[in-house]
Amino acid sequence: MQTTREEARKESKDNLVDNLQGLLEKNYDAEKGFKNAITNAKNPHLKEFLRNQSARRNRFATELDNEIRSMNEKPKESGSATGGLHRTWMNFKSSIASNNDEAVLEECIRGDKASEKEYSNSLKENNFPPKIENVLNNQLKEIQTTLSQVKTLESLAERKDS
Repeated sequence: MQTTREEARKESKDNLVDNLQGLLEKNYDAEKGFKNAITNAKNPHLKEFLRNQSARRNRFATELDNEIRSMNEKPKESGSATGGLHRTWMNFKSSIASNNDEAVLEECIRGDKASEKEYSNSLKENNFPPKIENVLNNQLKEIQTTLSQVKTLESLAERKDS
């Protein structure tokens, strides 16, 4: 029988693992979303940007996978059903949009804003060990940088259309 302290430790660990699993799933979704966006984009510079973002999210997933394994837990191996729905919506929206690149950028912004919020909330609501907190903060900073870059690309696309 576990003591109250042992139960609290297990519950805390389970909560941390659940949070990391959620972020891992989000990164699987983001990686697939960026790959999907490459097929919808026309501009070669935008395609390269999206390829880089997909690779970045793959790296994030690998880092989170390693942290989960270091806690002797089995990481999730795929994204969420809602991520698949978002990619389907993105395909539909891109197919009817008059400017595919602008629609792709809008969806990238929307997805990264959701990631930024999930990372921020997870960091705020949990007491991660310092090493994991550092990994998450670094990933959050990269997402925020990407958001700034995507917003700049979007404003350039809008100016080009005017």
